[in-house]
This record gives sequence, structure tokens and C-alpha cells, in this order.
Amino acid sequence: MASATRSPRSERARWSASARGFKDVVKLGLAVIVGIGGVAALATYRIWDEGQRDDHRPADAIVVLGAAQYNGRPSPVFAARLDHAVALYLSGVAPVLIVTGGKREGDRTTEAAVARQFAMDHDVPESAILVEDRGRTTLESLQSVATIMRRHELKSAIFVSDRTHMLRVLRIAQDQGLVAHGSPTATSPTDQDWNRRLDATRHELGALALYFLAGVAPLGPDAPIEP
Repeated sequence: MASATRSPRSERARWSASARGFKDVVKLGLAVIVGIGGVAALATYRIWDEGQRDDHRPADAIVVLGAAQYNGRPSPVFAARLDHAVALYLSGVAPVLIVTGGKREGDRTTEAAVARQFAMDHDVPESAILVEDRGRTTLESLQSVATIMRRHELKSAIFVSDRTHMLRVLRIAQDQGLVAHGSPTATSPTDQDWNRRLDATRHELGALALYFLAGVAPLGPDAPIEP
């Protein structure tokens, strides 16, 4: 019985087909990389663009997002947010200040409690402050803020956080059915140099991806990198 052999022509055809298949895979891989890069570039632009807009106006409430605190003392990032939120309140932008942030592992108090005390120490009356002190992430805090606002018949709010944080804050707040406007602080340590701003932006890119793709918040502290 004669053994079957492949002709040189069939061998060339086989290798040609394999080469075409490899090229197609490479092209697909490059297209995916370019696509991901394009999405990341667009998201970075949106993060920075939103962070440059101060859209404060008369509203029902001012909401300040929590950040790290050290045994009752706000971190530099948190203090910058609180300074800005208190200034908005004292200028008459809204009659209510909502402070947010729960307790992280090892903390003796909550971010919201620290914010409440800071506000009262800076001439905000206790009666004007509402507290959300359970959220450990931006998503959890804003879900609770939406519940608090509905309970008190508040519909619109000015949200205060860092520039790089504002896009995600406003998107989540709007998804919760709130009329949301942003007023980012211009004095956050996350804006003091390009390295810190890029670190905060990378954090936000990951957090936005998690929120849009899975509807969840990042594991661990959900706040810009502390200086």
C-alpha cells in the first residue's frame, strides 16, 4: 500500500493559511489594545474635564464626600473637601450640609463624625447637618445619601470632592435619581503635582471601569491616594 505524501504545493498552502491566521490574530490583538487605549484616553479626558467645572448653584443640599481621618483629625485630602463644602454653605448655596463616610478597619470614629465636628467648629449650625456614616465606598455613601435626601424631601445637591473624583460621584448620584451638580475643591493635595494627579486618575479609571461593567465599587479604600 502506497503511503500518502503531501505535495510541496499543499505544504505551501497549509503554511500560507497558518500565516494568514496568525496575522489575523495579531490584527485582532492590536485592535483590542488600540480600542482599550482609546477608551482610557477618552475616560481620562472626561475625568479631567469634569474636574475643572465648578457648577455650584442654589440647591437643596451640599454633600461632601468622606476621605481618610486620623483619630478624629481629617486628612489633608478630607480637610480640603470640608473647607470647600463649609465655604459653600456659609455663602448660602444650600440650607443643608450632608457629611458622609463610615468607619474603616481600626478607626475609632467615622469620617462623617469628623466632618460633622469640623463643620460645627467652622460656624455651621448642628441643626443644618445631616449625617451618612455607614458607607465605606463612594457607591455605598451615595446610595445612603439618596435615601436620606428622599426622607427629607431634598431633590438637588451640590457634590464636593476632589477634581478627579467628580465624574464618578456625579454619575452615581444621577443614577440614584438625584439632581446632581459638582463643585470640586481646588486645594486638594491630589492636585499639587502631576504624579499625585496621575495616581488619582489611575484610581478613578479602575473605579469607573468596575462601576460601569459590574456596578460595584473597588475593594479597599475608595478614595484618592493620600499624599
